Amino acid sequence: MSDAPDDPQRAFRARVVRYDGARGESRDIAVAVEAPLNIVYGDTPYAVMMVTPADIEDFVYGFSLTEGVIGGASEIRGVELSRQHEGYVASVNLVPDALRRHMARRRNLSGRTSCGLCGVEDFKQLPSAPGKVGAREVAPEAIGRALHALHEKQNLFRTTHAVHGAAWCADDGEVLVVREDVGRHNALDKTIGACLRAGYSPREGFALITSRCSFEMIEKAAIFGAPALVSVSAPTSLAIERAQTLGVTLIAVARDDGALAFVTP
Repeated sequence: MSDAPDDPQRAFRARVVRYDGARGESRDIAVAVEAPLNIVYGDTPYAVMMVTPADIEDFVYGFSLTEGVIGGASEIRGVELSRQHEGYVASVNLVPDALRRHMARRRNLSGRTSCGLCGVEDFKQLPSAPGKVGAREVAPEAIGRALHALHEKQNLFRTTHAVHGAAWCADDGEVLVVREDVGRHNALDKTIGACLRAGYSPREGFALITSRCSFEMIEKAAIFGAPALVSVSAPTSLAIERAQTLGVTLIAVARDDGALAFVTP
């Protein structure tokens, strides 16, 4: 799907009138698209996510990995996208071993949204990284370079001011992948999926997000294998704890002139 900011699958035009009483001042603005996406493995629906319907295949790959459905890109044979009613359907063709494994552990998450936990019935169903990743330092200069590049590449945010961004960056701060979505989890899943499909090594770089850094963002980064996560926003207490447990370097409140590294007290 196209990445053009004016793509109707990413943004549409809405007419607005000034609310302060000024007369004759109305204009068209770009509004981010939000639509339901039904993810189906084999013939069985798994989840309905609210997404910005761009880079859907990247999202499917990343979501499938961070949900534990697949262990790598090679376990997806293909993704067939179709329109249905007011949303989209992603029919995912898994290799036989992955499909059997998925059906054995399948959860009933029909109606799940992108909040990250909706539909989870107990703590055992929470997504979890298999073990420690192995933290890595990120140079302040690399963070500054990555932030500047991400800002320049957030086309949809500049036109709508309503989406989150996530990026995968090389060790020196070069931005290799940028994805945007109305859901912060979705933006990171799209980025992870794009990295999987492109063959980028999780050990050679760091993730960058513009959204609030909650524990799910740390968990997703760790499941991918990223040694470091940089966030423009502040982290939650559980995000800090999970980063320390999983061996992920957590750097937050990142700005061009500095950031905060959250370390073990």
